[in-house]
Amino acid sequence: MEFGRLGVWCSTDRLDAAGLRALLRSVEGKGYGTLWYPESRGYESVALAGFLLANSERLVIGSSIANIYARDAFTARRALATLSALHGGRFALGLGVSHIPMVEGLRGHRYDKPVPAMRAYLDGIRAAGEGAPEGPVLLAALGPKMLALAAAQADGAVPYNVTPEHTKQAAGILGPGKVLAVEQKVCIEADKARARALGRRELARYMTLPNYVNNWLRLGFTEAELQDGGSDRFIDAMVLSGDPEVVKQGLRAHFAAGATHVCIQLVTEDGDTKHRDAMLDALADA
Repeated sequence: MEFGRLGVWCSTDRLDAAGLRALLRSVEGKGYGTLWYPESRGYESVALAGFLLANSERLVIGSSIANIYARDAFTARRALATLSALHGGRFALGLGVSHIPMVEGLRGHRYDKPVPAMRAYLDGIRAAGEGAPEGPVLLAALGPKMLALAAAQADGAVPYNVTPEHTKQAAGILGPGKVLAVEQKVCIEADKARARALGRRELARYMTLPNYVNNWLRLGFTEAELQDGGSDRFIDAMVLSGDPEVVKQGLRAHFAAGATHVCIQLVTEDGDTKHRDAMLDALADA
């Protein structure tokens, strides 16, 4: 599967059907290779993938991520096979263990240890059919153990909220021949204070989740830098901001570190599709 050099990651729960179609037209029309979407409290992952595939022509559509507690492994494999067969092999199944509030608080399941839970799920996917799965299976991997599992039993990884240093580490663990599709938040904005304010608002939901906090600490950020909305150094690392060339240089740092694909998340005011589309235009050749 060709993911293309650049893709777009979008919090699709914020968009209705018309908004999703407009996003697809913009992303596809500007030459991006893949559209990635999450699974949170709104749209169900597989149903949404079907809509996105049906309303696009050439884009790869990737779940980033489908929650393993939302459907059993057999169903996940059948979903991958179904979407791949009906839409020209354009679906990539990104899987993740999600977070305790999304699993225990929202769904009422027990949140198991992440690596054993994912290993058992991948075993179930293999057991659900003969031979390799019908399309790529990628893992939301941050720590070295989950990355090692992605190297051994999946087609690669889709890290989120990371830096080029993490990308370098991930590439080393995954090894050659694996997909390393890295998410990076971006904000083309000359006013640094405004860009940081938008970044802090976007990151607030993640800064209470241990999976991300622990990874940021592993990457060298201090506990103090993660307090009160995050230090300027932390925010600038998580959200590339400035003029288009500065942002492009930040994206290229991920490729230099070993990423095979970078998916940009466009940080704007809520509903500011004009700013979103302008950023898509400006970064399409990064």
